Amino acid sequence: MEIYALILAGGSGERFWPLSRRALPKQLLRLVSSRSLLEETVARLDGLIPPARIVILTNVDQEKGVRESLKNFPTCNIIAEPSKRDTAAAVALGIAWVAARNHTAAMVILPADHVIKETAAFQKIIRDAVEAAEKKSALITIGIRPASAHPGFGYIEMGEPIPGKPGLFRVVRFREKPNVDLAESFIRKGNFRWNAGMFVWTVPTILTEFNRHAPEFGRFISMMSSPGAFEKSWGEKFSKLPRTSFDYAVMEHADRVLVLEAEFDWDDVGGWPAVARYFPRDSRGNVANCGLTVLEAGDNIVFDDAGNNVALLGVNNLIVVRTRDAVLVCHRHHAEKIKNLVAKLPEALQ
Repeated sequence: MEIYALILAGGSGERFWPLSRRALPKQLLRLVSSRSLLEETVARLDGLIPPARIVILTNVDQEKGVRESLKNFPTCNIIAEPSKRDTAAAVALGIAWVAARNHTAAMVILPADHVIKETAAFQKIIRDAVEAAEKKSALITIGIRPASAHPGFGYIEMGEPIPGKPGLFRVVRFREKPNVDLAESFIRKGNFRWNAGMFVWTVPTILTEFNRHAPEFGRFISMMSSPGAFEKSWGEKFSKLPRTSFDYAVMEHADRVLVLEAEFDWDDVGGWPAVARYFPRDSRGNVANCGLTVLEAGDNIVFDDAGNNVALLGVNNLIVVRTRDAVLVCHRHHAEKIKNLVAKLPEALQ
């Protein structure tokens, strides 16, 4: 069975300000290697899905950055949404693109901004998920075994195991980002996994679910997958789709949703405290991507876009980020509020 991939490469670029901006969100940043997270996502599919069968969905603000990041990628396989319609429309658009090429194909949905180092293990899970999606006529989601009671992630509640396929379980329900106490109760119960936003299905199965639970999107997919229709009118039709999330439109109502437990490393790198895990650390807990001179300072996170030396004296638990036109200084325990700060900035710095 041919496998296609839809990589979702939108995002607001708020949590990594001032390095990230509206036109330069997390997936376009070189945070943990010499390649952007988007480049890493595409490279992770090498040997599994050829570039000709990968479509990247972004938006008009970020299209230029995506194309610059992927200079050797097929240009016609990068699509920019003309308007923001949320994830149900984005997924429907990707399905239509695939269905216009192969209406019986398998399809993988991937975020563009995650860190996964174990490529071979990742590809094995995707192959296993494709096999399960075909044999069970099911929607497969990839679940990550929680490393902590993280309140910033969505969770998947697992039910009974599926016979004959280790690591595959029925999904009882999806749980939105919980508070800390509820997240800790999930960990104690043991049958919850982090929701990584990765899905696998066949085109006929997902189209059936859209037709049942969100028929307007199902009609869009059917119309756009007819010969020549996608190229002629996808933008006009897309802009008229309802604004709703894919989870709400389909996944919470679908008849057969299964979760396959991941056997690879995974990191959402949701903000500066998370990406600090990939920087060198000194004896006082300071981490930095650049030269660092410290005196009576500890547990600080420092990032300098130009690699300049930064000196810290008598400060603790700070995030210090310097770019060519802005500097961020904040307490590391307030990192989740950076997006609120961005909203107060001059338009040119957002």
